[in-house]
Amino acid sequence: MLKQIEKNALAGKGCSKSEAMWLAREAQEIEFFAAATRIREHRFGKKVQLCSIINAKSGQCDMDCRFCSQSGHNRTEIEAYPFMEGHVLESRIREDLAEGDRLCGVVTSGGKLSSSELEEFAATVKKIGIGQKAPVCGSLGRLAPEELILLKEAGVTRFHHNLEASENFYPHICSTQQWSQRLETVNAAQAAGLNVCSGGLFGLGESWDDRIDLALTLRELGVDSVPINFLYPHEGTPMKDRPPLSAEEALRIIALYRLMLPETTLRICGGRTHVLGDRQADLFAAGANGLMTGNYLTVAGSQYATDLAMIRHLGLQIASN
Repeated sequence: MLKQIEKNALAGKGCSKSEAMWLAREAQEIEFFAAATRIREHRFGKKVQLCSIINAKSGQCDMDCRFCSQSGHNRTEIEAYPFMEGHVLESRIREDLAEGDRLCGVVTSGGKLSSSELEEFAATVKKIGIGQKAPVCGSLGRLAPEELILLKEAGVTRFHHNLEASENFYPHICSTQQWSQRLETVNAAQAAGLNVCSGGLFGLGESWDDRIDLALTLRELGVDSVPINFLYPHEGTPMKDRPPLSAEEALRIIALYRLMLPETTLRICGGRTHVLGDRQADLFAAGANGLMTGNYLTVAGSQYATDLAMIRHLGLQIASN
C-alpha cells in the first residue's frame, strides 16, 4: 500500500483518510520515512524554509486555551507586557531579518489586536518594506476582513492563524472561542489575498483520527504552509502534567502530514527541541521542509547558528523568502 500512496503523493495527490490511518498505525518507520523524504525532495529539493518570531505582546490573554502559558485564565510565571511601540518593533524585526534569510513573524497575545495597535503594526511593516512586500508575517488574532486587507496593503506577506486541532477535539482545549471562528479567520485572510500559515498543536490528548481530520481540513483549505507544534506542558496550565509525545510519535505525525499534504510546506515549530531532543535532524527524513528557529513565545528554542549548522551538515540549503 505504501508504494501506491507514495506514487500518488509524488503526483501531488494526498492520501485518503483510510490510507492515512494505515500509515499512522501500521507503516514501518524506515519505509515510511524514506517515502516521506522522497516526496519532500521531489517537491522542495534540498531547500529548507526558515522563520523566526517576535513576541510583540505577551500574556494576559482573555481566552482560556488549556495549553497556553499566556492565557489570563492560567497561572504561569511569564513576562507580560503590552504591544511594543512601533520603533521598538521595527528595530527587532530588522535585527531578525539581518541575521539570516528567513521570514519574521510578529505574534501577539489576546483575541485580536486593537485598531490602533493594528495600524501601528501596518505602518511599521510598510516602513520596512518601503511600500512593497516585506518578509513579515502577522499572527495577530481574529481579525476582520477589512483589517486583513489593511495588512495586505501594508506589505505583509503572510498571515498565521492556527486551527490548533480538529473540529471534534477543539472544545476539549478552549471554550472562549469556537473552532468555526478560527476557520472564518483563515478564510478571510485568504480572501484578502494573503498567504496563510495554519496548522496545529499535537500532544494534547488528541487521537490519530483527530490528527488526520485536521490534515484533511488544511488540505481542503489549500493553505501553503502548515506549522506543526508539539505541546510543551507549562507549569500553571491545566496541561502541566501531560506527558510529552515521544520523538517517534512526533516524527510519525510529520511523516503522515507529508504524505497527506505532499505539496505543502511543513514547518516544525513550538516544542521541537523539547520533544525531538537528539532526533531533531530526523524531522527532515520525516518530510519536513521548514523550521521555526530561535526562541518561541515564552520558551527558549534552538538558535539560528545551531539550526544552520544542522542544516548544512545534512547537505541541505536555506530557501530564499
